[in-house]
This record gives sequence, C-alpha cells and structure tokens, in this order.
Amino acid sequence: MSRRAGAVAAVLLASGCLWVPAPAAAFGTIEGGGQHREHERITRAALACAAGTESSGDCFEPKSSDQLAGHRKSFGAVGAPDRTEVSDPAAHCDDADFLDGTYLRTRAQATESLLDCVNHLRGRFREAVGNAADLLDSQDEVVSAEVDLGTDCVLDTGSEQRAKCTTIEAFGRALHGVQDFYSHSNWADAADPSRPIGATNPPGLNLPAPSAVLDLRGTNAPTVPAALSTGCFVLRDRVPGVEACERRITHAGLNKDNGKVDPRTGSATQPTTPRGKVGDNFAKAVAGAIEETRHQWQELRAALEAGYGRQKASLMICALTHDDPLNDCRRHSRLTVVLVVSAGLIGLIGAGFLVARIRRRRERLMRSG
Repeated sequence: MSRRAGAVAAVLLASGCLWVPAPAAAFGTIEGGGQHREHERITRAALACAAGTESSGDCFEPKSSDQLAGHRKSFGAVGAPDRTEVSDPAAHCDDADFLDGTYLRTRAQATESLLDCVNHLRGRFREAVGNAADLLDSQDEVVSAEVDLGTDCVLDTGSEQRAKCTTIEAFGRALHGVQDFYSHSNWADAADPSRPIGATNPPGLNLPAPSAVLDLRGTNAPTVPAALSTGCFVLRDRVPGVEACERRITHAGLNKDNGKVDPRTGSATQPTTPRGKVGDNFAKAVAGAIEETRHQWQELRAALEAGYGRQKASLMICALTHDDPLNDCRRHSRLTVVLVVSAGLIGLIGAGFLVARIRRRRERLMRSG
C-alpha cells in the first residue's frame, strides 16, 4: 500500500469509517479503493491451516492466523507497516531502482537502498526470535498470560505485552517487506515485450522464489543481480516519474500490487496495475510472495531451534501456531502421554499373562506330583 494511502486507511479504520482512499500502491491491506487485502490473502494462502486441521507447526490455526494475517477491519501483523512505517522505504523495499546504461543512479546506490530493506527486515526477524523467549517460563512450560488470545493482539501501540502477539507482530512486519519485494521489484516478472526497455519498461528477471537476497537469518550482504530494481516512490507516484523520481523507474510503473488472490489456493487473477497486467506478472508476484512467506516461517523455526534448542523451540512454535497452546503445547504432549500410558498398560497386561502362565505351570506340577 502507498504510505499516504496507508496512513489515511489507518485513521479511517480506527474511526470505523467505511470510506477508503484512492487506489493504493502496494499489495493491499484493506478491502476497497482498488485493494483486495492482498497481504492478508497471501499470508493465509501461505500459512493458514486448512479448515478443521490441527497445526503440526507448519501452519497457523484460525485465531492465530487472524493475528498474523488480519481479519475484518484488522490489518494483522503483516499489515502493521502500513500503519506505522508508511514513510520508511526500507519497510517496503522501495527506492532501489537501477537501469543498465545511462541512468541517474549507480548500481552501488541501488544496492545500498536494497540492503537498507534487507537489514530492516533482518532486524524485525531477530526481534521475533528474541520476543519468543517470553512464551515459556523457567520450567519450559507455556505461560498462560503470554499466549492468551481472548482479545486480538493490539498492534503498533507499544502497549502490547503478550509474547505471542509481539513475536507474531515482529514476524509479520518482516513478512510484509518480503512480500512487497516480489510486488515492487522485477525479480519475478517480465517486461512488456511490445515496448522498448527503459525507465518506463525495465527488464524483468523472471527468477523463482525464495530469493537469496532475502536472507533474513544471515549477516553478510547478499549478492544482488546486476539488473535487479525496485521502484522509486513519491506521494505523486506515476509514470513517467515526477519530483525525486523524474526520469527514474517508478513504483507506479513496476509494481504488481493489486488483483484477486484466493486465500486458500493462492490463485491470482484480475490484475489491475500496468506491470501486473503484462503476461502473468501478477500471478508470478503472488506465487513468489507465498513461497517466500513459507520459506521465512521455516527460517524462523530454524532460528528458534538454533537459539533455544530443539525442545524449547518446539514448544515456542506450538505456542505461536496453536489456538489453545496451554492444552496443546506441554513439554510432554498428549501424544507422548498416550504412548506412555499405553506402554504402561501393555506392560501390565503382559505381566498379568506371565503371572497367570506361571500359576498354571505350578498347578500342573502340583497335580503331577
């Protein structure tokens, strides 16, 4: 979503008003004004458990998914940057534009802007790992007050104390940026073959997800393809660019922000932006964002295990993804208890058979003697 539209939308939603701003300039966070809650639907397609399915750690159950993806008027964690980071290009991977040949910016300048985004998202990712520590007490049991979802997570206020909420919010903010990367860059798309390559029609890289550029667990600078570009953004976002974006690749010309996304299958149809309408660019951007979202959840799980050990990480992952973690996420799971009890019963039954067999043998010996 454009930072201007995001700020207006936040005020309107908070006030309960149904009017929405003019068409947005990123994967959408609200329903209306040209947006279709694209961030929410991408996140659900990637990480929401199928209806009636218990999470095994690879998906989020309904209430937990609501906190991450958003629901009704709630932006959810993935939409939080469109409320409080609307003016920060690093939160949306903007302003990393470059075009080979005579261009206003060098490859090094564009890469520096892109690394600002990567480092910003790494910070959010590390924040999620750190906040997860408070999900468990000193006995490695889930803390009731830290995982209670009797009320929705309060995002963006600084007053939220529940560890499940703060962990999901930090992770959701990281997901917002990685999803925007696929919409705002030419990583996964193609140029319009009917027009010459230039600032209004930059080349497309047509690369798959996940992207090595988005190494959020890492600390080194990733390798950036020479032709990789995101769009320059100003409030008067248009093609050709104006103000600071004059004669540059613009967000308006490169984004694949809006269209219909099926939150169950991830199917992407009815694109509405110029670049999104070229070939299957919108579908590629959505598919890349979904795959990257799943990858980053796997990365977060791996980071939790590396930081806290396998047992603690397993409990943390369970607490984040389950709607009833107090019952579902104990050190000795229900399955373990069932197995232990079953083994005990089998042992008792076996012992009973053995005792009975010994008695019968003694009786036979007594009768024969």
